[in-house]
Amino acid sequence: MSLTLEQVHRVAHLARIEISDGEAQSTLGQLNEIFSLIEEMQAVDTRGVEPMAHAQDVAQRLRADRVSEAGTIDQRAAFQEVAPETEAGLYLVPRVIE
Repeated sequence: MSLTLEQVHRVAHLARIEISDGEAQSTLGQLNEIFSLIEEMQAVDTRGVEPMAHAQDVAQRLRADRVSEAGTIDQRAAFQEVAPETEAGLYLVPRVIE
């Protein structure tokens, strides 16, 4: 697939971008190079290749899922005492959207 100069001008018009003829010609060359690279990549036979989440086979180290606070003290009441406004165990904040 390759673009024409008219198509580049049309896309620029639709995007509300002012583009000179020289810039359009330069952009046309760059876009056609991108499209040719995409065509090359699509021509590669990828049957039998598993999709990858990362280029290298790495695993993220995770920490143990355990309680990190000392004891099982519920600090909710202490936190709500210093809050500006609370009601029924919830923090009240100013309305942002009306």
